[in-house]
Amino acid sequence: MYEPEAQRDQFGKPTPAFVGAAWVALALAVVVYFVSLWRAEMDPFEKGFFLGAFFFGLVSAVGLQKSVRDRHEGVPVTTIYLGVSWLGLGISIAMLAWGLWNSPLLPSENGLYGMTFAMAVFATVVVQKNVRDSLAFKARHPELYGADAIEARRQTAEA
Repeated sequence: MYEPEAQRDQFGKPTPAFVGAAWVALALAVVVYFVSLWRAEMDPFEKGFFLGAFFFGLVSAVGLQKSVRDRHEGVPVTTIYLGVSWLGLGISIAMLAWGLWNSPLLPSENGLYGMTFAMAVFATVVVQKNVRDSLAFKARHPELYGADAIEARRQTAEA
């Protein structure tokens, strides 16, 4: 697929500090959420519900970020896939909100789960963006990456 030069070069390589900050934010959010869930005085099925809502939110956020980015880059994305991605993220947020509303947790614990969920979803989107930007940069600069650029071009479907 042909891309205008301006569109191909609009994505640069993310800085190591930005990549590191995104990974640290994701790790921190996941660890705090899991430790809080582990130590919570809830029935196992309640913990499972919160864990399922958490992972559903992360996966939905990646799908949504990918579909929005693909559309921005001119890659065909069906409206159904985009809609399902939005719906999945919305359902995961509603599941978490419903679970927190109906739980016997303290308001501070509810806030902790809500904030770590939001931080993890945001960090997941940023990490996925960084991975994609790094791969695209590597594919566009074979002079810097040699044989690795060939694999990057294959993964990004660039000739």
